[in-house]
Amino acid sequence: MKNHPRQSHNNFSYITRFSGICGYINSMMQRILEHFCGYLTVEKGLSRNTVSAYHSDLTDFTAFLESREMHDFGEVERGHIIDYLGTRKDEGFEPATLARRLVAIKMLFRYLFQERILDRNITEVMDSPKLWQILPDFLSTEEVDRLLTAYPAGKDPLLFRNKVILEVLYSCGLRVSEAAGLKVSSIHFDEEIIRVVGKGNKERIVPFGRTAGNLLRRYLADIRPELVRRENETTLFLSQNGKRLDREWIWRIVKDAARLAGIDKNIHPHTLRHSFASHLLENNADLRVIQEMLGHADISTTQIYTHVNQKTLLNIHRQFHPRG
Repeated sequence: MKNHPRQSHNNFSYITRFSGICGYINSMMQRILEHFCGYLTVEKGLSRNTVSAYHSDLTDFTAFLESREMHDFGEVERGHIIDYLGTRKDEGFEPATLARRLVAIKMLFRYLFQERILDRNITEVMDSPKLWQILPDFLSTEEVDRLLTAYPAGKDPLLFRNKVILEVLYSCGLRVSEAAGLKVSSIHFDEEIIRVVGKGNKERIVPFGRTAGNLLRRYLADIRPELVRRENETTLFLSQNGKRLDREWIWRIVKDAARLAGIDKNIHPHTLRHSFASHLLENNADLRVIQEMLGHADISTTQIYTHVNQKTLLNIHRQFHPRG
């Protein structure tokens, strides 16, 4: 990647002329984003409000990349873009909002290619209507086993905490924000359930398995007390400094576990949620029950996993049938 855009459009003069739209920013990706905002205003003639909307969307995308230690648009692949949109979708963003964000990303990468900042446009074949039909990634049961045993069950409090988080994400099919927001009081060992506060502040009950229960008991008895810094702390999963773990930390934990397990897939916390639902469906669980455990307001959201199951059946047929 080159150090800066070529000068044919006088992009660097946009920094001072249009800083009111895009603000002062430091990183290389953000500086390029500022140049892009000026380009949209001068070359494309877009209104101030439209440019501000594009800037807001792309700032969120850039922050997502930087939180994952990516500091160069040349490092971005289509999988990262889908990961970003999928994460925002699971956080409750409407399809229209996600489509608008994809348009902004595609415009940015087209600009980067035109300005010879990048030697290819990775978004050229990304079609918005088809994107929302992409089946969610999920792991096989063997891959899940490798992921959940990636962290040792030894005495290191942080590694053990990470192991418990992975187990709870998969055992209960939680959204990453739901896992981060769990309280100690959310766990009910007698009933073997977790009370989860999901979207719209709606509470639901999700059962957990024996393995998750055993790990949670040990975490609460032996590990969490080492992490607590305040007497009145209620958050279940804590950082080394005794603070609540945010979504980005949990994202890193999952990524690190995938690396340790040698799983070469684009895995994120939502992959475990998708795997939870897919494995239940593969074992003939009722779709309505899965909907309840996932906290989906609409059964149509859950029905995507029937397509996942059909894809699995198709792959098996092609692999083993003599006429496949």
